[in-house]
Amino acid sequence: PKMKEDNCLHAALICMGMLYYSHAIATEKANHARPSLHGHHEKGKEGQVLHRSKRGWVWNQFFVIEEYTGPDPVLVGRLHSDIDSGDGNIKYILSGEGAGIIFVIDDKSGNIHATKTLDREERAQYTLTAQAVDRNTNRPLEPPSEFIVKVQDINDNPPEFLHENYHANVPERSNVGTSVIQVTASDADDPTYGNSAKLVYSILEGQPYFSVEAQTGIIRTALPNMDREAKEEYHVVIQAKDMGGHMGGLSGTTKVTITLTDVNDNPPKFPQSVYQMSVSEAAVPGEEVGRVKAKDPDIGENGLVAYSIIDGDGVDMFEITTDYETQEGVVKLKKLLDFETKKSYSLKVEAANVHIDPKFISNGPFKDTVTVKISVEDADEPPIFLKPSYIFEVQENAASGTVVGKVHAKDPDAANSAIRYSIDRHTDLERYFTINAEDGNIKTVKALDREEIAWHNISIFAVEVHKQHQEAKVPVAIKVIDVNDNAPKFAAAYEAFVCENARSNQQFITITADDKDDSANGPRFIFSLPPEIIHNPNFTLRDNRDNTASVFVRREGFSRQKQDLYLLPIVISDGGLPPMSSTNTLTIRVCGCDSNGSLLSCNAEAYILNAGLSTGALIAILACIVILLVIVVLFVTLKRQKKEPLIVFEEEDVRENIITYDDEGGGEEDTEAFDIATLQNPDGINGFIPRKDIKPEYQYMPRPGLRPAPNSVDVDDFINTRIQEADNDPTAPPYDSIQIYGYEGRGSVAGSLSSLESATTDSDLDYDYLQNWGPRFKKLADLYGSKDTFDDDS
Repeated sequence: PKMKEDNCLHAALICMGMLYYSHAIATEKANHARPSLHGHHEKGKEGQVLHRSKRGWVWNQFFVIEEYTGPDPVLVGRLHSDIDSGDGNIKYILSGEGAGIIFVIDDKSGNIHATKTLDREERAQYTLTAQAVDRNTNRPLEPPSEFIVKVQDINDNPPEFLHENYHANVPERSNVGTSVIQVTASDADDPTYGNSAKLVYSILEGQPYFSVEAQTGIIRTALPNMDREAKEEYHVVIQAKDMGGHMGGLSGTTKVTITLTDVNDNPPKFPQSVYQMSVSEAAVPGEEVGRVKAKDPDIGENGLVAYSIIDGDGVDMFEITTDYETQEGVVKLKKLLDFETKKSYSLKVEAANVHIDPKFISNGPFKDTVTVKISVEDADEPPIFLKPSYIFEVQENAASGTVVGKVHAKDPDAANSAIRYSIDRHTDLERYFTINAEDGNIKTVKALDREEIAWHNISIFAVEVHKQHQEAKVPVAIKVIDVNDNAPKFAAAYEAFVCENARSNQQFITITADDKDDSANGPRFIFSLPPEIIHNPNFTLRDNRDNTASVFVRREGFSRQKQDLYLLPIVISDGGLPPMSSTNTLTIRVCGCDSNGSLLSCNAEAYILNAGLSTGALIAILACIVILLVIVVLFVTLKRQKKEPLIVFEEEDVRENIITYDDEGGGEEDTEAFDIATLQNPDGINGFIPRKDIKPEYQYMPRPGLRPAPNSVDVDDFINTRIQEADNDPTAPPYDSIQIYGYEGRGSVAGSLSSLESATTDSDLDYDYLQNWGPRFKKLADLYGSKDTFDDDS
């Protein structure tokens, strides 16, 4: 603030000096020549006409200092006309930009004053018009004159940078004078007047690393070999000062953050010279053993490191890859290890930069090496068979106990434990083989048949005696060698046909054979006839020597009436050692053929029938039989449909057959009629037999206790229960008189008519009263009446 006040005071003094100087010049010139707005001529002392000399400043342009803060208005200038005699008859008028507001004129004297403080940066000049008129008549005495008032600049604006903060990058190790960034400031003051807008740049903070050009504002490096790894970021303050940087000028500052970018100027380095690692011999290829890391202070692609194995006795056993996320070298197992063979390995690993900057090649070499020592740890390993698989051979039909072969396994550990062998019974379900647990000898348990199984594939286990969990398994393939133990036979069930009119030496069939044995035991089959029929008068055989044989007719003319079937034995032998042979029978039928040899019939009975009946007659007979059978079937079907009853009968209940007896009425209590049709279907007494023309809406479910106990004597209770069940049964037919059962009721005065108890007593009953009961009881009266009456009737 103090500097601001000093600047303002300095500017005010300059303005006052300028005003005083301008007024002195105007006064001096006025003494020599009267200014005129319209330029009248003046007369000299001798009376000659003289022209007005040129003024040092022109009336049509005035100046006023900006930011003037004095107590009185600032005198801008004075207008005066030559015709003004000073009597006050002339009136001066001011118009134009700011007239009456900023600029006012004394209409008598013509003095112009500025009533307000002016700012050149807001407006640099004003255009006004002055005119002299008659005060009384307002008649223009002078033509209007236009003039300009310029605002005189003072240094009242400090420089300002385009940005408050700048950010820039420059590579590390750059040469001195390398351009980093250019900063620019601007000053609102008038650049054409004085030094108010003349800027000079300087650096306030950031030495000795950077410098700035005073005129351009370009920042440059000032120290060589600046190292990013030592210091990456710098803060620089730049100042811009006006007045050409002289005392009293105004200034502004800005901050510049400069970051050193990385270059590959550092090689990778291992923090130690030797790495120790260990791995189990049971590790599988691809398993990680350990990691190494070379440090490179560079970043980005300049810090990328690739690892490789360049030497050592473990080059073939191990490999190294690069983990680019962690910049580590990963040592991995390449092949299986064996502690008993080699217990340690050594590797020479190199770490090298992927990208190298030629400018800094002299800082190299950009790589480093380290020694990696790997020790192999002993592991408890399972037994190992000497071979990955075994193949043995054994002849078929070999005796039980025949040695097939031997397997052998060992313990790879230093302990060298004893081994026990066994067969995986899942691979030998029929138990054809056994193995000696001590020495691994495999033997047969029973005879083998190559024609049944040609190969046996079994698995053998080897287990350490003291460590049962350590187990190994090996496949064993056993080939069964063929023995010629099967005789050749017909390849098919041959049946030959020969025509009755066959010609002599005519071939009528070709046969071949099969042998279950291997082809080595039957390279060619030999066909022949048995010795006893070698001179067979009917047929002969020829071996074609290609595992086939042809059968020929030896004579002409065969007759089905005499013999329609021939059996020809054929002997087939193979070429094995020893050879095997079999006798096979060829069936030959005699058939009737046409003149071209085409087969017609081979049936001897049919041939005989043809002599008596024609084929058409036989067909007619068969057609009649079929028609008769169809008629019989239709008649039986219609008969069954007519006799089918309306109601589907259930199985007859013997206990309810009482209703088949003659009904003599219901006694005194029989007040209801019943359907006599019910008595014609005694099976319907159950009350729930469905009718064919009625489909029950509900399925009847039998209730427990429907049938009385076999020894029940209360028939009345039984009948009432059945009637109640029928009344409440929604599936019952619409007739229920079947529930009467011919029961006479309890109130009959006749009592029981049963004679079942008469045989058990010796009393002589009197049945004479039956004679008075009318014709209905006549039969009973005759049976049980008096003897006399019986005799008379008879």
